[in-house]
Amino acid sequence: MTSPDPADRDRDVFAVHEGGKLTVSSRSPIESIEDLALTYTPGVATVCLAIAADPRLARRYTWVSRLVAVVSDGTAVLGLGNLGPVASLPVMEGKVCLFTELAGLSAVPIILDTTDVNEIIETVVRIAPSFGGINLEDISAPSCFEIERRLKERLSIPVMHTTTNTERRSSYSRPCGMRQGSPAGSSASCEWPSSAQALRGSRARRSCWRPE
Repeated sequence: MTSPDPADRDRDVFAVHEGGKLTVSSRSPIESIEDLALTYTPGVATVCLAIAADPRLARRYTWVSRLVAVVSDGTAVLGLGNLGPVASLPVMEGKVCLFTELAGLSAVPIILDTTDVNEIIETVVRIAPSFGGINLEDISAPSCFEIERRLKERLSIPVMHTTTNTERRSSYSRPCGMRQGSPAGSSASCEWPSSAQALRGSRARRSCWRPE
């Protein structure tokens, strides 16, 4: 039996990644004027006003409670070192795939063209209202420790960096503190099951990973 040709493996890898591994799809089909009026204007204004009156409702009437930001500056990409933000994007897309396939959560890869600790922190703080959890990924030490610590001090949603938790938690999991309907501003606990646990559960046990 002959061994697989490395060139064939490379072709398979590039084929999987071609065009990117992610897409965004709508949960609200728009097939009529009535659908449009409910999904967008004027119907959406009713929801906006309700959230303005009670920001906690955003967790029920938007996707915030099940959306993770996967953030990287590309300074510690896998075992390859500092490849920069653009070259880190395939890894961030892969992490999003894991959140979706293993945890039933949506996620968005966000690569930052800066290695300045303060700039990274301020950027994440400003985009945080769009997300229910922040996964800092492949940011080199010691910056990752400071970034994680300071973000946890400033944000009320789960924040985790895989480098700082490799021995205790796997990167291939979700922050279980993300729970639909949790009061805004509440501090959610964060627990990251091991990758082995996640893979053993696979899709058959995806309900165990969903936010409540």
